[in-house]
Amino acid sequence: MISYLPRYLFNFVFFTLIQVLVLNNIQLSGYVNPYLYILFIITLPFETPGWLLLLLGFTSGMAVDLFSNTPGMHASATVFVSFLRPYVLRLFAPREEYQPGTIPTMAYYGLGWFLRYAAILVLGHHLFLFFIEVFSLTHFFSTLLRALSSTVFTLILIIVAQLFSQGKKQGR
Repeated sequence: MISYLPRYLFNFVFFTLIQVLVLNNIQLSGYVNPYLYILFIITLPFETPGWLLLLLGFTSGMAVDLFSNTPGMHASATVFVSFLRPYVLRLFAPREEYQPGTIPTMAYYGLGWFLRYAAILVLGHHLFLFFIEVFSLTHFFSTLLRALSSTVFTLILIIVAQLFSQGKKQGR
């Protein structure tokens, strides 16, 4: 994990800046809000201890909260995703377990595996975030539609980011 520290520090700053400077200003008819910053949590190494995962989730969400004027909403949603992540990884673990030194990305485990893994975490994040934002079940179906449409758009952005990162890694 120490050898990856500069990379993850860059990812944290990069995804937070992209989120607060660009993606927070994108809202398609009020139903699509992309949240690419959670890719930071999704792609942390398998060996990341639980306490560090929760701390990084909180820090990542709080950084977005500070710039978005949404005190605690993103922090709570990313802590939820950080808590959920080990269970989702266990759910999709290959028979031989995860290879040491690999990270949960498309480059290592393929599109199918990564898409299932990321979809569950992104959907969990979005459902948590949007229902906390509304804090009511009176608009259940519109909030659910908003979470689902935002999940699809966020997953498209995540796949594009993974393809870009994979192409850069192979020297294209």
